[in-house]
Amino acid sequence: MQYVLYNELSNNGNSSAKVEELKGGLTGEYELVNVVGLEPEGFIAKTTADDVIILCGGDGTLQRFANYTDKLDIPCDVLLYPAGTGNDFYRDIKENYDDSEMPSIKKYLAKLPTVTVNGKDYKFLNGVGFGVDGVCCEMADDMKAAGKKKIDYTALSIKIVLFKFKCPHSWITVDGETVEYKRTWIASAMFGRYYGGGMKAAPEQDRLGDSLTCMVFKDKGRIGTLMGFPAIFKGEHVNNKKLVEIRTGKEIHVKFDRPTALQIDGETVRGVTEYTARI
Repeated sequence: MQYVLYNELSNNGNSSAKVEELKGGLTGEYELVNVVGLEPEGFIAKTTADDVIILCGGDGTLQRFANYTDKLDIPCDVLLYPAGTGNDFYRDIKENYDDSEMPSIKKYLAKLPTVTVNGKDYKFLNGVGFGVDGVCCEMADDMKAAGKKKIDYTALSIKIVLFKFKCPHSWITVDGETVEYKRTWIASAMFGRYYGGGMKAAPEQDRLGDSLTCMVFKDKGRIGTLMGFPAIFKGEHVNNKKLVEIRTGKEIHVKFDRPTALQIDGETVRGVTEYTARI
């Protein structure tokens, strides 16, 4: 049996078209399963080694599935049919696959890192963003709730940098070594290279490796930060040592001096003062 797991909220609520597209290319029996509200233990218990799970969705669907099935033994292969708006996970691995095939992603789900926020643990696939990117996701959520369908995240980020964001003071600890920053625009813990719909935040990060990348935008004013920000789409921001600092390690702890929105693979947690990511 082919189990097609989809998220009715993915692709800005337009997942049905992608599901129909996927169904058109399937041969043999399949069953549609909405990942929203999935009872993971019962679902995984009925699968066998001869079955296939196909995740039809984006990073949010993947993250939800990863957290649902954490600590469960999945007997069958897991494939991905990318159907989200950002698809940063797929962007990170697609160079290893032919464009015509659905990649097997089971090995990538085997040892995901954990982020602890407000006493709760979450598995994540791409990255945790604290600062401008978290506020961007927070504002986008509010816009979606108000009925807006298409959101320009790049334009929204520029607006936040220029007018909305008051830089917090931060203390960032990587494997026990703490650095203090007086102005912190972004403080991310990356497991993949991409987040935010194509931002190459950590160009040297290996998601099959045993460390995380801490990427910090720091110290510059609004105009200097805005001028350096576009380089992140090509991963060239890391060359700007006055604006960006890169550190790697197994545990990253970030503390801000005021509550700020945080995003985990695009999912927003509001009013956060600190987080810890570890692998």
